[in-house]
Amino acid sequence: MVTFIWIFFIVVGSLTFCVTGHLKELNSFILSGGKDGIELLLEMMPLLVLWTGIMQIAEDSGLLEKFSNLLRPFLSKLFPSLPRNHPALGYIASNICANALGLGSAATPFGLKAMECMQNDNPHKECATEAMVTFLVLNTGGVTIVPTTVISLRMIHGSVNPTEIIITSILATLCSNVSGLIFDYIKRRKKLAKT
Repeated sequence: MVTFIWIFFIVVGSLTFCVTGHLKELNSFILSGGKDGIELLLEMMPLLVLWTGIMQIAEDSGLLEKFSNLLRPFLSKLFPSLPRNHPALGYIASNICANALGLGSAATPFGLKAMECMQNDNPHKECATEAMVTFLVLNTGGVTIVPTTVISLRMIHGSVNPTEIIITSILATLCSNVSGLIFDYIKRRKKLAKT
């Protein structure tokens, strides 16, 4: 679906440029866009490699497992349908940790592994379980304590104080996470009341 949306935007944008007679600007944007994308990738890659490596070291050393054990009582309340020793809880804790550090790219593999573990236990493979929905809400609105990716982008583009967004980032992600989890809880309770 997302592919069709992007194709639609590209086609409509290109046709608009052609119809309004701005073909030269379109060619300029196409050529410079690729260059800008490669430059951004090269500027962001060291940061992503560093934090992904740190997360891998933390996983290999057992630090993430200790962190997940610390979060397990909290996670067992959020995910009552999962047993306390379910392997998905460790991946969920790792995902939360990576998101808290603002490393969405490093959090993605943990999120995919968590979903895969939950899908293995799903009796209705075509529908998401309650735990999967709750995790999606938690992951989407994840609390970011240090938005490292945004800070590095601000540094790259010459911000005078790239870290000034930390407090607002914490507040914004905390609000989105809490409101999402409250809504998820209410929907779960309504579904439970119907059965």
